[in-house]
Amino acid sequence: MHSWKYMVRLLEEVDMPKVVGFQADMSHTLLYTLGENAQEHRIVPKPFHWEPEAFHSAMKKLTNALRPWTIDFHVAQNDGSVFGSGDHEKTGRHCLATDPRGKLNIPRDSGYWLRDGAGKVTKKFKHICWDGCMFPNETMMKPQTWNDILSAMIEVRNNHGWVG
Repeated sequence: MHSWKYMVRLLEEVDMPKVVGFQADMSHTLLYTLGENAQEHRIVPKPFHWEPEAFHSAMKKLTNALRPWTIDFHVAQNDGSVFGSGDHEKTGRHCLATDPRGKLNIPRDSGYWLRDGAGKVTKKFKHICWDGCMFPNETMMKPQTWNDILSAMIEVRNNHGWVG
């Protein structure tokens, strides 16, 4: 789905919230704010230089629209770049959890999905997972890669209500 607005429209038209839902991936949904595949639905201003106020406002707008439909959540990191060859097939470029180019504060920004619009933990999702499978096998075989992912996931859990 190329745009957060198109996604919400489709979910509303199908109107089967317990059957059809949205899979939120932090890396891919970041593109919705940037309007990469649908500039008419861009949320952040153009040009955008990752100003915190504009970023947080965009994330709130995005997640308030999609969170009610979200049935699955993938924690991830994105360096703000995309890949894809056409006008409407760009996707977010995952990067490692500790990549200094990463645009997301993983523990904080997970909260946009894991908390309601008032900031209350919802515990709506039975499971959350890491989505960073776009790396070479060599990277995935390094214990440090998994230590960094586990550390990020523990921070998400601790920040958003899965303790105990």
